[in-house]
Amino acid sequence: MTLSRSSRRRIIGAAFAVPLLAVAIIPASRQAAWRTIVPRADATESAIALEAVLGDRKLHVTLANGEVKTYNVAIGTRAYPTPTGQFTISRIIWNPGWVPPNSKWARGKKATGPKDPGNPMKVAKIFFKQPDYYIHGTGHVESLGTAASHGCLRMHPDEVAELGAMLMQAGGVSHDWDWVKRTLRVGDSRTINLKQPVRMTVRASRPPPAPVAEPDTAVAAPSDTVLIPVS
Repeated sequence: MTLSRSSRRRIIGAAFAVPLLAVAIIPASRQAAWRTIVPRADATESAIALEAVLGDRKLHVTLANGEVKTYNVAIGTRAYPTPTGQFTISRIIWNPGWVPPNSKWARGKKATGPKDPGNPMKVAKIFFKQPDYYIHGTGHVESLGTAASHGCLRMHPDEVAELGAMLMQAGGVSHDWDWVKRTLRVGDSRTINLKQPVRMTVRASRPPPAPVAEPDTAVAAPSDTVLIPVS
């Protein structure tokens, strides 16, 4: 379950030119829950895992306590599909800029900085297949739930901020929500490398449930019967 829109409407400041893209304060009760997923100092892998199901346009985040948070995402189009497979997340860029990739669709487009209203990267870029594929906030929130991107996974700006904060906590980086708010207010790009990578699976569709074994109702065959004639 994700945060409701109403619970995220206390604005931290004019981090973006468009009010829709302002990130609100996540309640302390939610932040307290994040602390339960911080791994041991000697851990080699984080205590949470991500699964994107492209057919459902959903991103599922499983916490250490078994709780699952689900977010709506936009996925790649048929011409620019989102890659499937097993990946790891180890790098996050807060307040990312955007550099047009060397691809036909980006010809003629200009690079944009973190504070540029035309920057398509909102709040954070969370890399799952470096350097070209990542989860990022989008200004086109109407595209969530559709196939609209050039291969990346788009999220609502508020929700990608929540996800980024959880990943830092789970990945052994001691930056709390106050750090996120300060970073977004200042507006400069900050790169975070996770100490413990986070597992991420991207599937085309959710696997079918395992078949339920039918109870054994077979009746044992009767043993051979010997007829004894009656005199």
